[in-house]
Parts: sequence; C-alpha cells; structure tokens
Amino acid sequence: MTARLGLGTYRCLDVAEAALMAASRGAGWVDTAPNYENGQAETSLALALAAYPDLRVSTKVGFLPPSARRLGVRAGALSAEDAEHGHCLAPDYIAWQVARSKRMLGRVPDLVFLHNPEHGCQDGEIADRLYAAFLTLEEACSQRAIGAYGVATWCGFSSGLFDVPTLLELATKAGGPNHHLRAIQLPVSLVHLTPVAQALDGQGPLAEALDAGLEVFASAPLHGGEIPDIVTRELAELISPDSTPAEAALTVVASAPGVKRVLLSTGNPEHWMGAAEAVGQLPLSPDVLRRVVDVLGT
Repeated sequence: MTARLGLGTYRCLDVAEAALMAASRGAGWVDTAPNYENGQAETSLALALAAYPDLRVSTKVGFLPPSARRLGVRAGALSAEDAEHGHCLAPDYIAWQVARSKRMLGRVPDLVFLHNPEHGCQDGEIADRLYAAFLTLEEACSQRAIGAYGVATWCGFSSGLFDVPTLLELATKAGGPNHHLRAIQLPVSLVHLTPVAQALDGQGPLAEALDAGLEVFASAPLHGGEIPDIVTRELAELISPDSTPAEAALTVVASAPGVKRVLLSTGNPEHWMGAAEAVGQLPLSPDVLRRVVDVLGT
C-alpha cells in the first residue's frame, strides 16, 4: 500500500494560500481544525474547497477557537467552565461545532476527528467520553452533516489510554455494525517511531487500524521541522540515496505499515513537490524500516 501526501494546516501561516498551492499540485486531502490559524482556518479553506470540488477535507472537534467560545456559550452548546478550559467533547458542543464547521467550510466535511480526546481526561472517564461523542457523531452522519468520523490523538495510543479495538467496540455500540468510524490520526515520525516498530511486529495502532480497514493519517511527520537535524548522511543513504533529510524522513513515515495519508504543513511549492515525490515512491522494505528503528531506537 502506498501512502498519499495530504496538507496539514496546523503550522500553515496562510491556510488559503497553502491549500490552493497544494490542490493545484495534486493534493487530494486537506486536514484542519476550528482552532487553527487563530480560529480562521475553516473559513480560509472555503475558497480552495470551492475551487477544487474533488479536494476532500477533514476537520476536528475538541479544542475551542477563542472566537467561538462566547458564541457557543450564548447558543447553550457550551458551559462557561468548558469555554474557560478551552477543550470540550460534550455532545451539545460537538453537534453545534459540526454545524458551524459545515458553514465555515462551505460544504459537508468528509471526516470529523475527535481532537485529542485524552485532553484533561480523568482516570476511568475516557470510555464514557468517547461513547457519548460517538453517539453524537453517528447522529451527524445519519443527518448527512458529516461523511464519517475518527479520532485524532497525540498520546492516547502511546499512553495506553485507549487502543483501536476499544474505539471499534465503542463505535459499534454507538452505531451498530455499520458504524461510521473510519480513521485515526496520530504522530508518526523519526521521533515517534514506536508505532512503526510495533506495526512491523503486527501490533499497535497502525497494524490494528490496517486490519480493521481504518485509514491512518500520520501527523507531524517532520516533528515541527526538527527531523532534518537528526538525519545523518548515513541514515539518509540507508533510507533513500540522494534525498534530503526531510524527504528521507517522509519516506519512512509513508512506508510505515497501515499509513494511508501523510499530513505535511507547508505553503512552499518546492517543499511540497519534494515531499510528494518522497511519499509517492515505492515503500521501503520491512528490513530497511527495522534498520532505521535499530539506528534511532523508539
């Protein structure tokens, strides 16, 4: 399976410009959230989505853009306490934010991720939190307000707070065997190599998602731009001769078993095209991936 490059907008300073650049160069997916670009990312994407109807889009619910907090409280979808906290996955807020995202984007989102559901979660709360959220998202799917849903997490899997079988069990409980849980998103990079090492042994979230038919979105593949500094010339040669450190790092992420989309935040056309070439080449063999893991550790 070959992964595809998608635009992640977390670090994009000008989301509209980045989306138009990526879409004009063949991007098929753009990922965003209401709190990106100082709360303007979804509105900024509307132009590119209108210009490129085949461009698919995912957004998120969880972190509250400052501009929406007062509106959410006024609408009765958000408590003052949750507004102050800055993160909420209460059913009323999810339903309100889904409708708002649809308006901002100018179209039905193809996918809505629960954004870091582990954020501020107390012991023993995660299953109830996810189940309540899944019920609301299943309802949104039935009303065709969204296409499907997923879970985007920074440390939910790595901390052991939840795993893919748990998500599938809760989704089945919420939506039956034809539930609409379709994807997971997690960091995969040369810094976050543990999911790759696990997948090579048929374990962990990447392998579990692959077995279940869920799409895996790899976030932060360059770890905020820090990755090139740890790629030695020897390591780059092992991964992909003549590639840049960034391209070598992206090749590893794209080769990880189960990864379907690699989300890169950039508005630079040259960086985008180099990344697209790296992601689009044939995956590295499991043997090479194991050697990379051995060199860098997990």
